[in-house]
Amino acid sequence: MAIESPVEEAVESQAEVLRAILESLPMGVTVADRDGRLLFFNSAAEDMLGACTTDASPSDRTSVTGWYRPDRITLLAPSELPLVRAIHGEEIADELIFLRRALVEEGAWIRVSGWPLRDAEEAISGGVITLQDFTADRKALQKMLLLAQVVEQTADSVVLTDTQGVIQYVNPAFEATTGYGKDEVVGKTPRILKSGRHDSEFYRQMWRRLAAGQEFKGMIINRKKGGDLYWAQQTITPIQDESGRIAHFVSVLQDITQSRKEQEQEFQLQLARQVQQRFYKEAPTVPGFDVGAEAYPAYETGGDYYDFIPMEDGSMVIAVGDVNGHGFGSALIMALTRAYLRSFAAMQLELDEILAQTNRVLLQDLERGQYVTMLLGHLDPARRAFSYVSAGHVPGYLFLENGAVKRVLDSTGPPLGLFAQSTFPMVRGLTFDPEEMAVFITDGITESTTPEGDQFGPDRVLDYIQRHRRDSASQIAAGLYRAARAYVRNDPQEDDITSVIVKANCLS
Repeated sequence: MAIESPVEEAVESQAEVLRAILESLPMGVTVADRDGRLLFFNSAAEDMLGACTTDASPSDRTSVTGWYRPDRITLLAPSELPLVRAIHGEEIADELIFLRRALVEEGAWIRVSGWPLRDAEEAISGGVITLQDFTADRKALQKMLLLAQVVEQTADSVVLTDTQGVIQYVNPAFEATTGYGKDEVVGKTPRILKSGRHDSEFYRQMWRRLAAGQEFKGMIINRKKGGDLYWAQQTITPIQDESGRIAHFVSVLQDITQSRKEQEQEFQLQLARQVQQRFYKEAPTVPGFDVGAEAYPAYETGGDYYDFIPMEDGSMVIAVGDVNGHGFGSALIMALTRAYLRSFAAMQLELDEILAQTNRVLLQDLERGQYVTMLLGHLDPARRAFSYVSAGHVPGYLFLENGAVKRVLDSTGPPLGLFAQSTFPMVRGLTFDPEEMAVFITDGITESTTPEGDQFGPDRVLDYIQRHRRDSASQIAAGLYRAARAYVRNDPQEDDITSVIVKANCLS
């Protein structure tokens, strides 16, 4: 039995202490002699390398299993193994390696450092490498980079401040929205955006919530660098550090200026539509007649107009008009025309004079190129008499009881608002026999156009009246609209559609 000397015992004891220290390290440690034979690897190295653990003798190897470059595709050559390189005198500093292990399908990222071991004469006696599992850190880094990309590329403004409100970061969307560059705002406070539209109590309540660790949400009006105001939906969130203390505030602002304008415009259009719809009153009850009327604007508001104006003698003025153009501007002109028309009708003027006076005042209000077409009729129910004037309006029609056209109500003058000296000769002496009918329309019906470019046209109006002459006045008015829309296969309506129907009842 060999007896160890005190020196051998001391060396062995130190070696055991060294092994214990290396085993306790959280990093992997692998040691090889100068021939590449593994002398030591701790548990952490074995856990990280698993089946990839190999000696460092590349002489009889052409490839190495499991060790990859960072592209995760290219295997390392045996001479590229970190331990081999360390044995050959190379120092390796924090190099990234990808390992594919049998028990870990997704692989692992390892940071490797290594250096040669030298004896007392500085000759290389082996090599050592240390390994740190970087997989979790890399995933966290990738997640952080992804989040950073999201913040950088989001369309909403993001602002990071310290607890005193001093700006530390803004994203590109903030720069695009406010006009301030990053260098102009970092180190300053968001006060540079103050618009003056919020009182001190607004900001006091905001900071009270934030100081208590609560999120703040609200609408805020800010001012851009150029002076323009903009509306923002703002959310400010306190960010806590590891100890639970508030360290930062992150503010996300969504510019809603355009959406607010659109909402306001939509509200105004809805309000205008409601007002305009009040103009389209139900057709009146007229002794001896069935009267119906329908108006269908192409947009929220329109430029078509119909009206029934009672006169002092029991007769009635019937108006059907059309402002050129569409939408809100045409609706305003229509409302103006209606007001003028009713004012002059209330003076008990003749039809031609009503149009002449309306033309005179419209000339002062309309811009160049704007005009109004108008068919104005006068119905005397007691005598079943009818007269009319037309300012450039599409033809109306009088129909016999059998559906044949009795009279085309052609234009008798130019549209309103174009010429100062326009006159509008009145056609008198027309009468309604029982079951005869008058039809007044706007060109939205006749000019309804298919995708192929074919128009509904006046002939289809006449055909519809012929086939539906026994229907009620209201049914005919609504039916003309449906027929025109069906003809164009319900393509988007491009013009207002209006019709007024007056049918003489049978004599009792």
